[in-house]
Amino acid sequence: MAVDPVARAAVKALMASPRDYDTAVANYRFDCPENFNFAFDVIDDIAQNRDKTAVLAVSGDGEHVAEYSYGDLSARSSRFANMLSGLGLEKGDYAVLVAGRVIGWYDAIFGCMKRGVISLPGTTQLTAKDIAYRVNATRARAVIVTPDHCAKVDQIRAECPSLEVFIVLGPEQAGWSSAEVLAAAAAPEVAPEDHPRTRRDEVMMGYFTSGTTGMPKMVPRDYSYALAHASTALFWMDLTRADRHWTLTDTGWAKAAWGMLFPQFLAETTVILFNGTGFDADLHLRLIAKLGVTTFCAPPTVYRVFAQMDLSGYDLASIRRSLGAGEPLNPEVIRFWQDHTGTLIADGYGQTETLNIIGNFPSKPVKIGATGLPVPGLDMRVVDDEGRECATGEVGNIAMRATDPWPPGLFSGYYTPEGPDRKAFRHGWYYTGDTARRDEDGYFWFVGRADDLITSSGYRISPFEVESTLLEHEAVAESAVIGLPDPERGEVVTAYIILIKGYEGSDDLVKEIQAFCREKTAPYKYPRRIHFVTELPKTISGKIRRVELRAKGGQ
Repeated sequence: MAVDPVARAAVKALMASPRDYDTAVANYRFDCPENFNFAFDVIDDIAQNRDKTAVLAVSGDGEHVAEYSYGDLSARSSRFANMLSGLGLEKGDYAVLVAGRVIGWYDAIFGCMKRGVISLPGTTQLTAKDIAYRVNATRARAVIVTPDHCAKVDQIRAECPSLEVFIVLGPEQAGWSSAEVLAAAAAPEVAPEDHPRTRRDEVMMGYFTSGTTGMPKMVPRDYSYALAHASTALFWMDLTRADRHWTLTDTGWAKAAWGMLFPQFLAETTVILFNGTGFDADLHLRLIAKLGVTTFCAPPTVYRVFAQMDLSGYDLASIRRSLGAGEPLNPEVIRFWQDHTGTLIADGYGQTETLNIIGNFPSKPVKIGATGLPVPGLDMRVVDDEGRECATGEVGNIAMRATDPWPPGLFSGYYTPEGPDRKAFRHGWYYTGDTARRDEDGYFWFVGRADDLITSSGYRISPFEVESTLLEHEAVAESAVIGLPDPERGEVVTAYIILIKGYEGSDDLVKEIQAFCREKTAPYKYPRRIHFVTELPKTISGKIRRVELRAKGGQ
């Protein structure tokens, strides 16, 4: 399909916006054309007009680096789109995507865009149960996984009647369509008549995010969301064509959209795609020099690990901008990193439901410990529960004005089969669920979550999900899960458990329950601390008072 000239012009104009913060606040305007498709209008456009290196794919041991150009991404995604068409997938179909940091993830993401298939990226730690939930919640017709996840899907085929297409990003195997075989045989270009043009307001992809009162909710992201990340590239990340960018993230999180996808390719930046498992601090630090990383983004957990190391033996001189997101960083770590790299870690704030909406920017002073200033183009305030703006220094809700024109990158409600769930919108604001105060210079200072979500090592964890898994254990009668402060993880998942009569609490039972949770749900969700109790604090209506448990501090 030919690149849309109107879309091309819109991208070019947006990326030429002034980066100076004060100028941008006064002048930045987001305008997405009616028809827009990131895979065609950005990836294919770069490939056709000014091709360069798009991805450096690094092996898990750091020894092998494969280089992929924008032209490679264009051709590979077109082949993938043609394969999807041949398998009968249509525009508007949902496909659950579970793949690690491999080049096939890009093939699938961009191939789905070109076909109009709605991709649902999921973390590689999803269990069979997690995958089944996502399939059934959206009535997905397809799953796209790497070979290590095929067995999980095979376990739940009978539970997922909507599933018809099973694609493995690898060699042929029984019951699966091999993208390695079928996509390779497909044409490297797509015919316009075979792939309908997508509108800016049509759903492009979806991320599942945890809630406090139910199972994960799907956040639909339309095609304009991809272009809206121009502000992430321009202002917070400050990306250029000369950069080599590395964000440490799983491909299943919305952070991947921030750090491996839209901002980087809008800026024509080269992305580091490291296919390692676990976290090897020494290897990561050595790769920064080997790969010439210039812009680096990591969760606070990683920076805290680095701060406990002797960095004198590492060459970190290539880094010109360091970024952090997920939770606030303590000043000691920020100063430590600055001493060794000459860069201040620029905090950034946003959610799966948004893009980067508050941050620290190159042209403005950084107040260590502050979340930063509103992103240009957005009206961010601290408001009370009635939508009234709070006074300077007063703690309130972090909120975004959600009126006409609709803020770039803001979702319009959680997906449900009956229509969007818009409970987060009231009084003309989108309530993020987080709280902060704002100082006399307009800087936001993060205070905490207004709900009970747990943030541990950068992961957002729903207490309800962990409690639901605990209840599946034969010894558990009831439980309550909270996050308690932890110097390395930010928060640690802590469970208070009432045992079924006949069971007694012990160290062995703690280990058994922890192993059970790791098997039943993603490993990062299991409770690292368990307390056996005889009762749980509750409201008159029967709701658990997690705030009371947090006040006890694990006692």
